[in-house]
Amino acid sequence: MVDEEPAGIRAAGGVAWRPADGGGVEVCLVHRPRYGDWSLPKGKLERDEHPLLAAVREVAEESDVRAVPQVRLPTVRYRSEGRPKLVDYWSMRAVGTGGFQPGTEVDDVCWLDVDAAVDRVSYPHDAQVLAAFAALPRVTGTVALVRHAHAGKRATWSGPDTGRPLDAEGVAQARALAPLVALVRPVRLLSASPRRCVQTLGPAAALLDLPIEVCGDFDEPQPGQQVDECALAAAGRLVELAATGQPVGVCSQGKVIPGALARLAGRDDDFGTAKGGGWLLAFTADGLLAADRF
Repeated sequence: MVDEEPAGIRAAGGVAWRPADGGGVEVCLVHRPRYGDWSLPKGKLERDEHPLLAAVREVAEESDVRAVPQVRLPTVRYRSEGRPKLVDYWSMRAVGTGGFQPGTEVDDVCWLDVDAAVDRVSYPHDAQVLAAFAALPRVTGTVALVRHAHAGKRATWSGPDTGRPLDAEGVAQARALAPLVALVRPVRLLSASPRRCVQTLGPAAALLDLPIEVCGDFDEPQPGQQVDECALAAAGRLVELAATGQPVGVCSQGKVIPGALARLAGRDDDFGTAKGGGWLLAFTADGLLAADRF
């Protein structure tokens, strides 16, 4: 994520979109009576709130649009009330509305095609974010991919390594991951075989009321296997899951995730993933479009 500027304001929001009746898409703008402007829905982060959670929450609070995040858009920096302000944006697929009611912060909402929205917004930085959204190809699949949470040290566990459970730190990490995994509204949760991987998805499964499916394609190498073999299997499985068009949540392991993402991305970026960390993956019909670390 982007580092916070000293004494700065952190905010997050999104370009919420929906299919238009005549083809193409429409995006959501909000009108703020305090400023007399039209802008993308956004708002300040709450204390210790993850920017991605804040983005989805603020879009819902300002526009009554429930949305699924897909691709990170350009981060905007400007000064507000004499302080530096940093706003993270994501493209978001609208999946429902709650019935907008005008209020003191937002008194009107409109849905426009992108060109009309660019003309309507009051600030150049909003127009730049909309232009970046317009340049994206169509997202056809979304995956929340996480690495298992902290499970102590292998050397201190006397049983088989596949049975090593989460420790207290890992349990806290798993709880923190649950709302992030839930943001994609997964219809399935898949986990590598080890106990610590299944346990990592446990809070998300409880939150979503979904079973956890154990899938060996996301396991680290067994004796006689190579890391590249496992990375290839995991990458192929992720593509298959994304191709269904249904969002999913997946938990894998530290030796598998970097190689799988490198294969999908076609480049050797730093895809190392901390325990209890993860990625928001967006796929198109041609493969992986974006991997956003969370």
